[in-house]
Amino acid sequence: MPSNKKEGIIFGLMMCFGMVCVMFFYNMYLNGLLTTLPISGILSQFALTFVIAFLVESFIVGPSARKAAFSLPFDKSKSLYVILATSTCMVIGMVLCMSVYGLITSMIMNGIEGSILANYGRTVLKNVIVAYPAQLLLIGPLVRFLFVKFVKEEPVVNLSTSNSSL
Repeated sequence: MPSNKKEGIIFGLMMCFGMVCVMFFYNMYLNGLLTTLPISGILSQFALTFVIAFLVESFIVGPSARKAAFSLPFDKSKSLYVILATSTCMVIGMVLCMSVYGLITSMIMNGIEGSILANYGRTVLKNVIVAYPAQLLLIGPLVRFLFVKFVKEEPVVNLSTSNSSL
């Protein structure tokens, strides 16, 4: 949907911000931290999570997800299929990566009981059941709407022709 590098960065920031909002507060709620952390702690954790998520999306997951999505056998001329394939690959990649970040954060704040692998698996499952519907039904459509309405540059139409004379 973005047609140049600047638009790509803005679109990525918008999408990342929306998904971090949903997933950050979901995970804070799951871990019982919304009522125990001060507002300043929540805001600093949100900022750190946003920066990490944007960097992971921009440099690791985004390029890999787009490559994976476009290598799948589907009709790429249908934009809905492209959106679904790309969104699915992005959600899977981001959940796998950001669950590592969440697990590390949780270990630092609360410690960890049991196997790290089992905790990671539970974290991935808990995150994917919220991230995938949020991406497909809420954040993705909202960001695409806002992006087209406020960011996407209209193509420049050249009304002059080489054969016109004044």
